[in-house]
Amino acid sequence: MPDRTNIKLMKNIYRTVLVLFLLGFYTNISFAQQDAQYTQYMYNPMSINPAYAGSRDVFSFVGLYRSQWVGLEGAPRTFTVSAHSPIGNHVGIGVNVTNDEIFISRETYFDISFSYTIDISEKGQLAFGVKGGGHLLDIDSNKANTGPYNPGDGSAEIFIDNKFSPQFGAGAYYYSNKFYLGFSAPNILETEHFDESSNSNNSSATAKERVNYYLMTGYTFDLNEDLLFKPSLLTKMVAGSPLQVDLSANFLIKEKLSLGVAYRWSAAVSAMVGFQLTDQLMLGFAYDAETTELKQYNDGSYEFFLRFELFKKQQGRLLSPRFF
Repeated sequence: MPDRTNIKLMKNIYRTVLVLFLLGFYTNISFAQQDAQYTQYMYNPMSINPAYAGSRDVFSFVGLYRSQWVGLEGAPRTFTVSAHSPIGNHVGIGVNVTNDEIFISRETYFDISFSYTIDISEKGQLAFGVKGGGHLLDIDSNKANTGPYNPGDGSAEIFIDNKFSPQFGAGAYYYSNKFYLGFSAPNILETEHFDESSNSNNSSATAKERVNYYLMTGYTFDLNEDLLFKPSLLTKMVAGSPLQVDLSANFLIKEKLSLGVAYRWSAAVSAMVGFQLTDQLMLGFAYDAETTELKQYNDGSYEFFLRFELFKKQQGRLLSPRFF
């Protein structure tokens, strides 16, 4: 059996590294805020692309909870809820609220999205979207009470109390019954946050918003009348960070059961399952297993997903449900 003392020591070392990263050595270096990540992103594209709002032609409500690196103290936990609907032949509207916690920091995002869709062919539509909202950042270094970091050391403390910053984003989204392609920047405003406990006018930014660029695409293949197959791709680009690439493959069986696997480049492999309980209600679950050295210190990551949709009275149900 592995030496429990060594395991505990390595966990403490990792926690220390995590603390130092989050604090960002703030007297000299700022750290960049990045958007929350999801394995089941294909069920909630509106969180990253406002042009998706209203594209399902029904009122759609989504809730998603992610617990990352379970068993590791201070690991990220994310909860998001969103709703969107068409409000005319070409216009869609949506709202999204996300809460993201990691160790000493907590972030809350809230925004409203608008989209406008044009028919560019008999089968394809192109939507343009914008979103506006705000972001609250809370950092409290007093929550750190392990490792060599000493919360009583005033020179190292950081305190930001729900600092508000505006957000504005835009995106484009092309889709048909079988294919989609989208590009977006959920927030194009780079805001710097400063330590509110510092009295120094020369203190550098503790955190800075970075522009996250997303490219997503996927295609649905009809293998037979009861089986659909959809490979998909999501890439995220952030200045100063490695390119993030998510590859996934999902199967939809009899319009009820979805099974899938995913790979996050140089980070994790995932398994996904979803079930359409009724025409209105779908539940899903995903599990990520780390492929990095971090896998020694956590039990993986978990996601829970719920989608509820209301169809138009004359429609009754979505006869040919899009797999995205």
